[in-house]
Amino acid sequence: MRIIFLLTGSLLLSCSRNVEKTSPVVGPISESVYASGVIKSKGQYQVYTSVAGLVHEILVNEGDTVRKGSPIMRLLNEPSRLQALNAKYAADYADLKANSNKLGEAKAQVELARSKLKNDSLLFERQQNLWKQGVGSRIDFEQRELSYKNSKASYESATVRYEDLKRQLEFTSKQATTNLRISSAQAADYLVKSEIDGKVFKILKEQGEFANTLNPVAVIGDANDFLLEMKIDEYDIAQIHKGQKIVYSMDSYKGQVFEARVDNIEPIMDEPSRSFTVEGKFVTRPPVLYPHLSAEANIILRSQEKALTIPRNYLMNDSMVLLSNGRLKKVVVGLKDYQRAEIREGLTAEDVIYKPNL
Repeated sequence: MRIIFLLTGSLLLSCSRNVEKTSPVVGPISESVYASGVIKSKGQYQVYTSVAGLVHEILVNEGDTVRKGSPIMRLLNEPSRLQALNAKYAADYADLKANSNKLGEAKAQVELARSKLKNDSLLFERQQNLWKQGVGSRIDFEQRELSYKNSKASYESATVRYEDLKRQLEFTSKQATTNLRISSAQAADYLVKSEIDGKVFKILKEQGEFANTLNPVAVIGDANDFLLEMKIDEYDIAQIHKGQKIVYSMDSYKGQVFEARVDNIEPIMDEPSRSFTVEGKFVTRPPVLYPHLSAEANIILRSQEKALTIPRNYLMNDSMVLLSNGRLKKVVVGLKDYQRAEIREGLTAEDVIYKPNL
């Protein structure tokens, strides 16, 4: 085996007259996961309408600060407005107070029938007593009995009509009121409002354009609080944990490096991109930020302040190095970044190694 290593090393050295060489150095190294990211406002969301219609009026400008519930734009839908107006007319017509005269008339009929029943009941009772005493004719008795029964039936019928009318009017009034609320709610949907306290970053529609429920009409978010949103490949997500350090740079601030911490990991994968969304909270941040600025980030998995390291391109098969005498030597590799690798066993700072010419 020693002969094979020696021959292989000699061949590697003989492939070039000017072989690069180096020695291990002690210094910091960290292993990280790269992620592309964008800056987002905290609470940033796209505003959608719950109904479709023409943009009749835009009530805010880009850059305006709004409160929760503040109107953003008004949509025009004439049929909905007319429907709400018609529902109001129907509710006014069906209102119980407006129909109190109908109930009063029915109530009066009940009282009249009750009075007649009371009177006929007394007359019948008197005629019945006379009949028991043998006074009066049978025809008089039967007529009084018939009058009493008719009055009783009339009273019961008037009572039923009154109760039916009352229930019908109450039902019609409640139904008309509910329809008015529905129509009013639908009409209110044509006034698009903000769901948060924040800043209007973008208006996506112009006056006269058609807005539907599938496309956003505006973008709103927190005016002062921002976060770093990153996409992490599914192969790396198991190594990401809340609180890990993030170092990131931005094209808007070339040459500067800033720090953040992993603050949230969305627990579901985006299937088309096979990635997870990870949010970072700023530790240090640029003085001025805007939504959708791009960033390049590295999430630090492990780090070592004083490690024996060599350039990664001096490693062969991630486990061997070429010594100055042409021999291959097996090493134990620890942390690795994009340029250097930690050597835990197999080399010292005094060793000289050659860059393999493969």
